[in-house]
Amino acid sequence: MNWFFGIVFILVLLYLINNYYDKKRFKKLKENLLDNWGKPKQNEYYNFYKIKQYFKNNIHKNKAYHFISDRTNIDLDLDALFKFLDRTSSKIGQQYLYCKIRTIGSLEKLYKFDALSKLFKNNEALRIKSQLVLTTLNSESSYDLEKLINDKPIEKPKYLKFIYASSISAVLCIILSFFSPIFLLFLIPLFLINTVFHYKNKENITYYVSAVNQLGKALNVAKNLSLFKEIKANFSDLSFIKKVNSIKTKTKFIGFEQQLSNEFAVLIWSITELIKIQFNLEYIIFYSFVDSITKEKESIDKLYQFIGEIDAAISVASLKSSGLKMCTPKFITEKQIYTTEIVHPLIENCIENNLNLENKSLLLTGSNMSGKTTFIRTIAINSILAQTINTCFAKEYSAPFFKVFSSIRISDDLMEDTSYYLKEVLIIKELIEASKDENPSLFVLDEIFKGTNTIERISAGKGILSFLNKKNHIVLVSTHDIELTELLENDNYELYHFNEKIEGGEMHFDHKLKSGKLKTRNAIKILELYNYPDEIIKDAKITEINNFV
Repeated sequence: MNWFFGIVFILVLLYLINNYYDKKRFKKLKENLLDNWGKPKQNEYYNFYKIKQYFKNNIHKNKAYHFISDRTNIDLDLDALFKFLDRTSSKIGQQYLYCKIRTIGSLEKLYKFDALSKLFKNNEALRIKSQLVLTTLNSESSYDLEKLINDKPIEKPKYLKFIYASSISAVLCIILSFFSPIFLLFLIPLFLINTVFHYKNKENITYYVSAVNQLGKALNVAKNLSLFKEIKANFSDLSFIKKVNSIKTKTKFIGFEQQLSNEFAVLIWSITELIKIQFNLEYIIFYSFVDSITKEKESIDKLYQFIGEIDAAISVASLKSSGLKMCTPKFITEKQIYTTEIVHPLIENCIENNLNLENKSLLLTGSNMSGKTTFIRTIAINSILAQTINTCFAKEYSAPFFKVFSSIRISDDLMEDTSYYLKEVLIIKELIEASKDENPSLFVLDEIFKGTNTIERISAGKGILSFLNKKNHIVLVSTHDIELTELLENDNYELYHFNEKIEGGEMHFDHKLKSGKLKTRNAIKILELYNYPDEIIKDAKITEINNFV
């Protein structure tokens, strides 16, 4: 009898020790969440291949008001921006936030998301509880859940009926063996045949197993989050939880192998593996599972969005608690951009600037390195953030609800044998097609047609920029071609510039936006500052005076 009490004592002791370490772990996690609130992630590895999968594969972006193209994503460095914005607690939330930053939806959804974000910003207890729940989905495997939503279902094999027949035959052999043991011999060839089918299907199961396990975890996370009445009040329909719960048993069966972690579990696996092979259980349940996934794909997607929306809202709440200057944007129907003290969020100690365009577009000139391209990126990035997370890095921001297009970074594509100029022609053609839309668009261009000669560049540029500047569209263009200012000044373009000062043999930029034309150039000055031969400097100045002044 003493041995019984000894075993009970050991089990209770193990439980208490495990419970102690669990509490200690959660306490440390809670402290980290409190300490890191309002701060960007530190030492985070960003696997953008996996982070982007939900955005790349989901069909919702095709129904959205607008989604940010890969071209504009590169032009505006949105991946770098995402790293700064991301304060999510789960990999699902991370994927969802990335998708949100690149997908412009409706105003109704934007305001609903903003209300959820404000809830977490103002309710620390709810936020901490939610983050602790969400952290259970922070493993690399959690990225795989989107496969169940977006991947094309595996087709059933044509010989599935034979699998069912083989399984039934094995059962019949067991039953008939009670009458005659000879029927047990038939189990041997059936086992060998079933082994072939069993391991042939392992590749399909291996592909899904990670996603399947994450579905079970995501279901538990969704259940726990839905218990918080404040969260529940923000979601009118949570019936998807019940629907996904209906396939929970199959999920556990398919994902069983990945949960093994010790020798005793492997022993159990060996026995269950023999049973599964003999009766084709894994094969049959797997394709039944595939049917269930197909049937409940919409519910799984809603489950994913529910978790992602909450995590993304907490992430934005953390961003808004960072102490940086931010404002809530105002959306208007007029052709106008009005913003004060706007900055680029990725530039430390960024110089604030104001801009007011009324029924006009922006033609921005400036010296080399003065900040022209950075400024037009600043406006475009804040426009996107305004329309995706209802936040701008400015004191004030008002503008239409834009579709955003760009042509900034272009390079020769030697693999496709495409020249710089032709590549730019094709990209700007896309902008021209987009301008036919009645909805307002923001076109952001840097050094238009710099891949061709000066005369044709200016002539073609003038024609294109005049064409894009119609309806409620607004164009932001930076250029070195001062000649364009004279051509577009009377064509509804507002002229602004950046300039520099040379003091003590060094060039200084104040990065302040100034109204009007640029009156100075600095290319030859830079050559002079870097001690180019006097002969070159003199020749360049004479040529400039005789031909361009």
